[in-house]
Amino acid sequence: MKLPGLLVAVLMVYVSNPVSAGTLVNGNWAPAGCGVKPEAPVIDDKDVDAYNKSVAAINDWQQKARTYYECLIKEANADNSAIADTANREQAGYRESVEKVGAAVDAAKKKLDSK
Repeated sequence: MKLPGLLVAVLMVYVSNPVSAGTLVNGNWAPAGCGVKPEAPVIDDKDVDAYNKSVAAINDWQQKARTYYECLIKEANADNSAIADTANREQAGYRESVEKVGAAVDAAKKKLDSK
C-alpha cells in the first residue's frame, strides 16, 4: 500500500517535530516521554560485598540518569523551539494586522480628504 507523498511528508514532520514534548502544570515543566527520573543509590558500607553492590548500583544509575537527562534536554529544547516559533508567528501576524489597519486608515483618510 502506497501513501500519497504529501501525507508521508506531513507524517514525517509531525513525528520529527512534536507539537509538545513536555507538560507545564502550575509553572512547573516536566518531560512527558522520558520515564521516571532515576533515584540516586545509597552507598552501603557495611562490608566489602555491600560496598561492591553499591558501586554496581551507581554504575547502573549513571547510565539510566544519563539517558533520562538527555531525553529531558531534548524535550525541553523541542518545547522551547515550539514556543519561540509560535510566538514569532503570532508577532508577525500582529505586525501584519497593524500594517493592514494602518493602510486602511490612510486610504480612508485620503478618500475623505479628497471630497
